[in-house]
Amino acid sequence: MENELKLATFGAGCFWCVEAVFQRLNGVENVVSGYMGGKIKDPTYREVSSGLTGHAEVIQIEYDPKLIKYVDLLDVFWVTHNPTTLNQQGADKGTQYRSAIFYHDEDQKLAAALSKSQVATTYWTDPIVTEITEASIFYPAEKYHQNYYNQNGTAPYCRVVIDPKIDKLKAKFINKLKKEYV
Repeated sequence: MENELKLATFGAGCFWCVEAVFQRLNGVENVVSGYMGGKIKDPTYREVSSGLTGHAEVIQIEYDPKLIKYVDLLDVFWVTHNPTTLNQQGADKGTQYRSAIFYHDEDQKLAAALSKSQVATTYWTDPIVTEITEASIFYPAEKYHQNYYNQNGTAPYCRVVIDPKIDKLKAKFINKLKKEYV
């Protein structure tokens, strides 16, 4: 019997950052940067960046639940971005950078809500503003956004913004990383 992959969709600021983090996890088979949660069909990066479409920059993950659990993905999500800043991650500001969990079924919805309440009392001191919303249509971002960090890791943005997230991932979740990233 083949492994059945499942979907998870998270918004945690710039999708380049979030993609780079989740690509490194054992059991994550595919990560695609894109847009979700807005009001227009087939949005472009320019449209989403305007803040007027309602979309969040997200990553959609295909993962093998036999190798990594959804709750493990949630743990990484909470630790590798700041879920207490409304519509902002670092210098990136706007509703497109909001902290969001887009659930694909009732189990994910319940796990996300439980995880949020647990992390709110154990990890973060400020209130968590992460939205938990039913997944809607996922629109993949333009090709040049895909696999961005792996192709542009020496770019200044990657060094200044993404590298610290990767360092945090390695420090907290070394046992969940693919061998090539340890």
